[in-house]
Amino acid sequence: MNSLAHGKNTSAIEVTNISTHGIWLLVRDKEVFISYEDFPWFKGQTVESIINVEEQGHHHFYWPDIDVDLTLESIENPDRFPLKAKPI
Repeated sequence: MNSLAHGKNTSAIEVTNISTHGIWLLVRDKEVFISYEDFPWFKGQTVESIINVEEQGHHHFYWPDIDVDLTLESIENPDRFPLKAKPI
């Protein structure tokens, strides 16, 4: 008897880990780290709020429960985007 092959992953984005230092996000075949130091809005949020992420456009992500949107470029290169809102 043969097992059925696994289906394709239909999600282009997935939170793979939440640690005390930040969040690991899988974007297609690439994993990126979102540190709380660079993106303080995520610190102290619930797991449900963090994993509720949507891809709004190509490499543009939105967390509706937190009202945060980021691009892949800003995640990978936070120093290029020095103007940041302060967490409430």
